Amino acid sequence: MRALNLKLLRNLWKLRGQVLAIAVVIASGVAVLVMSLSALQALQDTAAAYYERQRFADVFSNVKRAPRRLIERISAIPGVRSVEARIRQVATLSIDGFAEPVIGELVSIPEQGEPRLNRLVLRSGRRVALGHPDEVVLSEPFAEAHGLQPGDRLKALMNGNQRTLTVVGIALSPEFIYTIGPGALMPDNLRYGVMWMGSEALAAAYDLEGAFNDLSLGLLHGVEPEPVIERLDRLLERYGSRGAIPRKDQISNWFLMNEIEQLKTMSTILPIIFLSVAAFLSNMVLSRLIATDRSEIGLMKAFGYSNLQVGWHYTKLAMAMAGVGILLGWALGAWLGRVNTELYAEFFRFPLLIFRPDAGVFAVGAIVSLIAALAGSLGAVRHAATLPPAEAMMPPAPPLFRRTGLSRGRAAHWLDQPTRIILRQIFRSPLRALFTSIGIALSVAVMIMALQWIDSIEEIVQVYFHDAQRQDMMVGLVETQSDTVLQAFRRMPGVLAAEPMRFVSADLRAGNRSHRGSIEGIRPNPELQRVYDAGGRVVDVPPDGLLLATKLADKLGVALGDTVRVEVLEHRRPVRELPVVALFETYMGMPAYLNINAFNRMMGQGGSLEAVSLLVDESQLPALYQRLKSAPKVSAVTLKDAAVQEFNDTMGETLMIYVSFFAAFACALGFGVVYNSTRIALSERGRELATLRVLGFHRGEISYILLGEAALLILFGLPLGCFVGHGLGWLMTSAMDSELYRIPLVIKAATDATAVLVTLVATAFSAAVVRRRLDRLDLIAVLKTRE
Repeated sequence: MRALNLKLLRNLWKLRGQVLAIAVVIASGVAVLVMSLSALQALQDTAAAYYERQRFADVFSNVKRAPRRLIERISAIPGVRSVEARIRQVATLSIDGFAEPVIGELVSIPEQGEPRLNRLVLRSGRRVALGHPDEVVLSEPFAEAHGLQPGDRLKALMNGNQRTLTVVGIALSPEFIYTIGPGALMPDNLRYGVMWMGSEALAAAYDLEGAFNDLSLGLLHGVEPEPVIERLDRLLERYGSRGAIPRKDQISNWFLMNEIEQLKTMSTILPIIFLSVAAFLSNMVLSRLIATDRSEIGLMKAFGYSNLQVGWHYTKLAMAMAGVGILLGWALGAWLGRVNTELYAEFFRFPLLIFRPDAGVFAVGAIVSLIAALAGSLGAVRHAATLPPAEAMMPPAPPLFRRTGLSRGRAAHWLDQPTRIILRQIFRSPLRALFTSIGIALSVAVMIMALQWIDSIEEIVQVYFHDAQRQDMMVGLVETQSDTVLQAFRRMPGVLAAEPMRFVSADLRAGNRSHRGSIEGIRPNPELQRVYDAGGRVVDVPPDGLLLATKLADKLGVALGDTVRVEVLEHRRPVRELPVVALFETYMGMPAYLNINAFNRMMGQGGSLEAVSLLVDESQLPALYQRLKSAPKVSAVTLKDAAVQEFNDTMGETLMIYVSFFAAFACALGFGVVYNSTRIALSERGRELATLRVLGFHRGEISYILLGEAALLILFGLPLGCFVGHGLGWLMTSAMDSELYRIPLVIKAATDATAVLVTLVATAFSAAVVRRRLDRLDLIAVLKTRE
C-alpha cells in the first residue's frame, strides 16, 4: 500500500488547485457550522454564568402598593428560596447638552449590603450610601451614551419634585441585558436608562415607606415556576398585581433567548447548503479524475491490487480533500465564532465572556463534512473499483458523432467554428453541464439569501414605522388618566394633533390555548396610530370586538367570528368574552386592538387613557420638549424618528456582519465551482486544445473554446440561482418566524443584480487563473500523451 500512498500524495499535489477550491467550499460549510455552534454555546454558557453569579430571579411581579409585612407570607410559599421586594418608579431626566426628554427607571437597592437577587456588577465608582438620598448608580449603556461618570450630576423630576441626583457608580445588571423602554422595540440608551437608588430614599420620594411595588423571587433548584406564580397571584391580587411572570417571559431575557433560538436556526440550515455543494464538487472532481486515470487504474489491477484497495485509494483521496477543508474550516470557524461571540457580548453588555468551544463542535463539523464528501464521491469510487483491468488499459471509446439539429439548422451558418465546438461539448455531456450550472446557481442563491435581509428590514421599517404610524411621538403616562388630559396635550407648543391610547395587561384564552400579553384601545378610524395590515390596507376599527394579529390568532387557534376569553390583570380585573372581528398581518409582535369606547366599557371606566400619540410641528420641538420635561405624570416619550434610527443602527450593524460573511462564502462557492469545472476540462481536453493550436487556432480562440463553455454555463446558472435564492430566502424567513417579529420575504431587483454581479466577479477571477494556465500549455508535451 506504500506505493498507493505515494500516488495519493502525487495526485494531491498535481490537483492542488482543485483540492484547494474544494477545500475552500468545505471550509465554508465547516466554518459556518463551527461559528454558529460555538457562538451558540458561548452565548448560552455566558448567560447562564452571568445569571448564576448575579442571582437573577426566577419569578417577577408588579403591584400598585403592597405592605412589606407580606414578604413573610410570600417567603412561605413552597419552592421559594429568596424574596426581593423593591420599588420601581419612573422619572423625567434633564441632561446637559441633550434637548430631548429622557426617561429614567429608578430601581431600589439596599443602602447597606447586597440585594438578595438581581445583583449589580459594579463597573466603576461605588454603591449608594446610607444617609445620602440623592445618590444613584447608572446603567453602563446609559452612562456611556451621555458621557456620564461618577461625580456627575443630573436633574430628575420625581413624583412632581425637581431633584439633583449625583452619580456615584456605573453598573450592569442581569435584569437589564436588553434595556428597552415602554413601547420601544430596540434599546435607546440616549432616551431611556436604568438608575439604582437607595431603598429608603426612593420610598420617601414616592410615598412608599413600609411598602413595595415590585417583587422578585428566587426558586429552589428544580421547582417549576407555575405553581408558585399561581399562589403568588392569589396573594397579591388585592394589591393591584398584573400577574407574575416566569423568567422566560421577563422582557430582557425573552429578547436574549429569541436571539439564541435564531442562532440555532442558522446553525442548522446554512451549513447544509455549503456541504451539499461540497458533495457535488467532490463527485465532479473524482469522477472526472477517474476518467483520466483509466490506464493507471488498469495498471494497478494488473499488478494485483484488489477492487477494495483501488476503491479505498480513491476514498482516501476524497477524505484528504475534505480533510484540508476541515482543517481550514476549524481555524476559520473558531476565529469567526470568537468574533461573533464578542459582538454579541458587546451588544448585550455581558460583563464576562465564556468562549470554550467544545471538542464536540469540531467533531460534528468534521463528521458532517466527511459524510458529505464521501457521499458525493461514492459513485465515482464504485466506478473505479469495478472497472475491469482490460477495459481500463484501453482508452475510452470515443463519443459517437452525428449531425444534430444544431448543425443542420439555419443558426449554424451564423455561428463560427469555436462556438459550434462549445455547443457540441455542452450537448455531448448535458448532465455535467447541468451540475456546473447548479453549482453557480447555488453561489448566486447564497448571496441573494444574505442580501435579501436588507430588503426585508427596509420593508419592516416602511410598514411598521411609516405606513402604520403617522405620529411623531408617543407619550406614556404614569397611570391611567381621564381623557380630559388630552386637551392639555393639544394645547402644548407645536402639537398639531393628539389621539388617546389605552393599554392593559390581559390573559387571552381560547379553549386550552392562552397568551399573556396586552390589549390596546384605540379610537375609531385613527389618523396617527393606525391598524395597518402588512398587505397594504388600513383595517377599520369596529365599535366592538377584537382585532388580532394573525400570529396571535394562530397561537390561540381562532379565526374570524370565534370568541376569545379576555381576563384583564389590572384595576377591577374584569373578564369578558369578545368576538374576533378582524385579523391583520403585522411584522412586529402580536398586538390585539379594541375600540377605545368598548375598552372603557370593559374596564367600567369613563373616558380614560394611558398614552397619547402626537403629531407635532418640528419647529416647535424645543419648546415641547421643555413642557414634557416638566410634566409630572409622563412615564415614557418615544420619538418615531429616533426609534427608526435606533432600529436601523442596531439591525444595520448586525446585518453588515452577516452579509459580509456570506458574501465571502458565496464567492468561495462560485470560485470553487468554476475553477474545478474549467481546470478538469483543461486536463481532459488538453490534447484537443493543443491540436487546435497546431492547426492554426490562436490563443484567444483556444481560451474562448474552454472558457466560453464555462461562460455559457454561468449564464444559464445565474437566472437559476436567482430562482433558488428566492426559495432559500423563503426558507430562512420562514425559519426565523417568532413571536417577536416576522421577516417578510422581500427581494428587490437590485438585490438579484448585486448577487449576480458579485458571482460574476468571483467566477471571472477563477477563469483568469485557468486562462493563465492555458496560456502556458506545453504543446509538444501534450501531443506526446498516449491516447
